[in-house]
Amino acid sequence: MDTKSIESIGTTVQTPYPHSHRNREVLRTFNAFFHNEATGGVLLLIAAVLSVAFATIPGLQGFDRFWDKQFGLTFGGETVSLSLRLWINDALMAIFFFVVGLEIKREMLVGQLSSIKRSILPIMGALGGMIVPAVLFYLCNMNNPETVGGWGIPMATDIAFAIGVLSILGSKVPTGLKVFLTALAIVDDLGAIIVLAIFYPSHAIDFTYFIHIGLIMALLFTFNRLKVRHAIFYLIPGLFLWYFTYKSGVHATISGVLLAMTIPSKGTINEVRFNSKLQSLVDKFKQTSQSQTNVLASAEQQHIIHSMHKEIQRVDPLMHQLESRLSPIVNYIIMPLFALANAGVALDFSVFQGGIPTISLGIFLGLVLGKPLGIFLFSFLSIKAKIAEKPFGVKWIQFAAITVLGGIGFTMSIFVNGLAFTDPSLVAIGKISILITSTVAAILGILALTATCKNRAERLTPEEILPKETNRIQ
Repeated sequence: MDTKSIESIGTTVQTPYPHSHRNREVLRTFNAFFHNEATGGVLLLIAAVLSVAFATIPGLQGFDRFWDKQFGLTFGGETVSLSLRLWINDALMAIFFFVVGLEIKREMLVGQLSSIKRSILPIMGALGGMIVPAVLFYLCNMNNPETVGGWGIPMATDIAFAIGVLSILGSKVPTGLKVFLTALAIVDDLGAIIVLAIFYPSHAIDFTYFIHIGLIMALLFTFNRLKVRHAIFYLIPGLFLWYFTYKSGVHATISGVLLAMTIPSKGTINEVRFNSKLQSLVDKFKQTSQSQTNVLASAEQQHIIHSMHKEIQRVDPLMHQLESRLSPIVNYIIMPLFALANAGVALDFSVFQGGIPTISLGIFLGLVLGKPLGIFLFSFLSIKAKIAEKPFGVKWIQFAAITVLGGIGFTMSIFVNGLAFTDPSLVAIGKISILITSTVAAILGILALTATCKNRAERLTPEEILPKETNRIQ
């Protein structure tokens, strides 16, 4: 049974009152806005613009100092005291990384990374899109020990902005390109997480806490093996996992990815049993409805509907439940908050009067040139070597155009920028460079895709988008 048929069970008779129709229209518009894939990028952009405006306009600079206010939480008998900015960066962003981890796990199980044939192209593209920008940044800064450590800044693509740009062009962009960019960004995030964990510790490493992390992970995997499906059994240990990761010296946000890997990916009943049970409940509902329009006419009908809801909950994996519930919180609250707290920098272009700083040059060349070059070159070689396949119905010139959007490196670039440098002036230069470069990459990406995708893209079947592959990852 499909979703539409289930939803149709709950349909009631439409009321004739005009105000009811207006309310439904407002609700429909509101839902359409918050379910639009571009909305997260739009809110992120608005938050970034506001943050820069507050930092630049005289008299509003106090807004940036607001994020430096300290407050602490007692955790395990010890008080963790951080600034509001660090609570966002170390704690709330752990939720962001948790959702990213769930997305990576889902893609590895059933998505673009679920088989060798499907995963090779985005993996190779992402690999080139990380190596080439890092090398270009290093070459620009290798003679400056204060800035060379920022090589990780131009490595990751901001998927929210990239998808937002794609949505502007609508159906003109071939589906294969959209799928490729999404999968590439997910692999990109995985690479950035690894780099973050290894090369950008928040303080000196304390190996004692790695033992605590191992014990928590063992407990979580035990819950998974025992088929424990209640979220509380994972989220409470997840809090301790965050604390031990924070104390270990590895950036605390990595705990979100570790936790995501332990979340169950299967429901408590299989698809066959779910179909059988739900069909039986639908048949009972039809028998009791007697063609009445009010679906809640009897207690028996209400009981059947509640039973349907229970079966849906049982078949829906905890991994999917948490991802669907947390994604709106991440996209519409956490990410804008991160931008408000971290994108603020006074647009003082006097820093460029003495020439372009090596940081700026490394970031600009890394994102605008290195990203597209690395993605395209590694993808091209893997396709020519016949270890990967070019997306169906996509021309090479269109493929080259989509790689330009890889240069939008807002969120993760700012995140790494704040960890790579301790000098506030270097952090400020890095922020300005990231904002300018990401804007340039977005504009160039729009122009490139507009020029190469002039006609409405043909709608493809799932088989054409995702070719069958027998070598699946188990």
